[in-house]
Amino acid sequence: MVGVRSGVIVVVLVAGVSVAPAAQAAGAIPTVRSGGTGLNMRVGASTADAVAGRLGEGARLAVTCQVYGELIAGTQGRTPMWNRLSNGRYVADAFVRWTPGRPWVHWCGPRGAVLPTVRTGVGPLNVRSGPGTRFGQVGRLAEGRVMAVECQVWGELVTGKVRRSAAWNRLPGNRYVADAYTVWSPHLPTLPWCGQQAPSTPAANAAQFIARTSGPARAGFRQYKVPASVTIAQAILESGWGRSWLTRRDHSYFGIKCFGNPGGIALGCRSYATHECDGKKCYPTTAQFRAYRNANGSFADHGRFLTVNPRYRNAFRYSNDPNRFAVEIHKAGYATSPTYAQNLIKLMKAYDLYRFDR
Repeated sequence: MVGVRSGVIVVVLVAGVSVAPAAQAAGAIPTVRSGGTGLNMRVGASTADAVAGRLGEGARLAVTCQVYGELIAGTQGRTPMWNRLSNGRYVADAFVRWTPGRPWVHWCGPRGAVLPTVRTGVGPLNVRSGPGTRFGQVGRLAEGRVMAVECQVWGELVTGKVRRSAAWNRLPGNRYVADAYTVWSPHLPTLPWCGQQAPSTPAANAAQFIARTSGPARAGFRQYKVPASVTIAQAILESGWGRSWLTRRDHSYFGIKCFGNPGGIALGCRSYATHECDGKKCYPTTAQFRAYRNANGSFADHGRFLTVNPRYRNAFRYSNDPNRFAVEIHKAGYATSPTYAQNLIKLMKAYDLYRFDR
């Protein structure tokens, strides 16, 4: 169990394991170290989120869990880790000093810290040197053991006691356990894929977003012959000008679905709420989308996706005719919205995206 007294985390032992929503090391005290200017508390884990209070230099913090947020360079280092406080606000860990040292802080779920525990039903869980059973065994974890999960990788598909999944959890020391045998309690967390770039912040305006995406879009034309104007318009439409969580967190600008496999470029698959249309009506649903290391991966996968799928073959007859290209990929079933091609063309005209095809 965990208690908080005067902003200080108090940890006691649970079943022989030092466990707290904030940390797995007793006595770690987090304090603000901003260089004397104080530290903003925000409603989310980025500078794009509103300020919701301010903490003075040296203030002790009641940290409950961590999230993977905007990369921040501060007085204590450069890190994408943000700490959720007991009041529900967030502070950048780059301005937090942990004394005597930073402990492991569990990931945040929708309503607080999430504890990942081993659940095999038959005894200890094998720990391996890589994300699959072909990798050597480097240890074992007892049933019910709480783990410090750093991130996830996409590996061998495993049917376990808890779920059927190709996700593997990386533990400290480059050790891996199958997520199929992991119970995330009380809720699934939002944790990064290993090697994934920190979440992005939305562009300040349309010009900035177009500037961000024009380079990768032009590279896509050189490699795959997808018109840059179409690519940028699709990125605008499908990412909501880069504001969607799929884009910010998983660097996906095009909403390419997984269908059980992330392909050769994406890092893995993650579920998101979305909308689908069946020709008669549109309705909310949930689907798995590809997650990327960074934006360049998303743009490369977009061009590759259109190239390797035979149904889009006819569109490439019009690589130098962006409007017709947009119509052809829509006809081939790229999106279920009945006005998808029209929407792309409107964006290309409104922002003169054709200039990037020249």
